[in-house]
Amino acid sequence: MYDTSDIPPPPARPDGGHKGTFGTVVVVGGCATMIGAPALCARAAFRGGAGLVKLATPADVLPFALTIEPGATGIALPVDVDACCAEINAADPDGRAVLAVGPGLGLGDRQRGLVMRLLAGPRPVVLDADGLNALAATLCDKDQNGIAPQADTPARILTPHPGEFRRLARPLGISRDPTDPAQRPDAASSLAASLSAAGVGCGNAVVLLKGQRTVIADGRRTAVNTTGNPALATAGSGDVLTGLIAALLAQGMDAFDAVVLAAHVHGRAADAWAKPHGPSGLRAQDLADALPDALHALRR
Repeated sequence: MYDTSDIPPPPARPDGGHKGTFGTVVVVGGCATMIGAPALCARAAFRGGAGLVKLATPADVLPFALTIEPGATGIALPVDVDACCAEINAADPDGRAVLAVGPGLGLGDRQRGLVMRLLAGPRPVVLDADGLNALAATLCDKDQNGIAPQADTPARILTPHPGEFRRLARPLGISRDPTDPAQRPDAASSLAASLSAAGVGCGNAVVLLKGQRTVIADGRRTAVNTTGNPALATAGSGDVLTGLIAALLAQGMDAFDAVVLAAHVHGRAADAWAKPHGPSGLRAQDLADALPDALHALRR
């Protein structure tokens, strides 16, 4: 548990800053039946302070996703995994962007191959939704090819809900119940430690275990979030959280601190919305648009 005095401060916003100062987020996701998810993630990244946001989606999805979030620029992803990685590299030649991987990505061998290639790469990754499912499938594959650990592994942040946690934990031999309040801190910590050692591109993992009193753990430190309310039980709220975490990382925050701050602000924005509206009816768009006020309140 922690109180407001323990929350890491939001990133500084120097007067002389420009969009390049505040980092780039590339959202990798989207499919024909889940166009909104990557767009919501992109909106949250903007609302969280990122200077540039790019949407990397299949070519047939991209125009629609950009219509939902027109501030983003587009990266049209081809079918071939190598070609996908080449397009992302061309859009971020310095390798400095933060990748938000998974919102609306869909399931299949192509998606799994892309996720594992990105986890093997040099950029920080926030992994959510079908990105987590792709990783779980790899963990279950006894013939998987391990990813050699890097000397300086970039941030790997995973944001499972209890069902996704179970899919990741089972092949790692973790038996903690992610819905039991007494077991949740140890569950998140065990998953972070096990993934860091598993040879799947998740060294130095930080796990955010969603649910009432969201838990953040990196195998050494654990924090339990105290903000939020039932209004967050709405489709797309996880995409918003992923975009916010990626934005804070892109602005230079330490991975663990970025996740702690994002969980607090995400819940705080929902709490502010619920005061006049009550605990139901919140849309992910509303939540994303409430993030700037929640961040600003911590700067005062």
